[in-house]
Amino acid sequence: MRAAVFDLDGVIVDTARFHFAAWRRLAREFGFELDEELGESLKGVGREAALRIVLESGGVVLSPDESAAAASRKNRYYNEHLASLDADALLPGALDGLRWLREREIPVALASASRNARTILATTGIESSFDEIVDGTVVTAAKPDPAVFRVAADRLGIPPAECVVFEDAVAGVQGALRAGCQVVGIGDPAVLVDAGLVVPTLADVPWASVFAVAD
Repeated sequence: MRAAVFDLDGVIVDTARFHFAAWRRLAREFGFELDEELGESLKGVGREAALRIVLESGGVVLSPDESAAAASRKNRYYNEHLASLDADALLPGALDGLRWLREREIPVALASASRNARTILATTGIESSFDEIVDGTVVTAAKPDPAVFRVAADRLGIPPAECVVFEDAVAGVQGALRAGCQVVGIGDPAVLVDAGLVVPTLADVPWASVFAVAD
């Protein structure tokens, strides 16, 4: 592998809980409760697609204008949580992993559905760790569509087959595989069954083995 491509939420930064809290608040406004199992299915999914999943789970039907307003409210709730974000939100192994890659001059890209990615990276102090940032403002197709990974690989100038993607969501794993990338899943191997390797956190990644370099 010659390049690393990272998802953001739930892999590098612990913002997945902020998304869930925002979606749960929105669901309660429409009179139903959002359970954590459904919350798992929202990981790695774009805002509009996630909104459809949430509304369908509650049997709520909205007009296009009402849907746009609901998505905007959810994003406002999420941004309220982001106001408290700092470097403490970095997940185990994230900073050390990024440093390891930088020291060995291995190209690094972000491939995230989040439209707040740059804000999150800047707030946590790791924006300079990425050579390329491909987020929801660049690619609108939601995972498992492979577009965000293909764009990331193209911008790095590395063939997808030589890029390893670090993902915590089933949709993200599927999208990365469709793009032709290798995948290291971050989380539960019983969930991320299609990933080539699954570890609990970035702290558990065997970096030297993945990139076939001396540690």
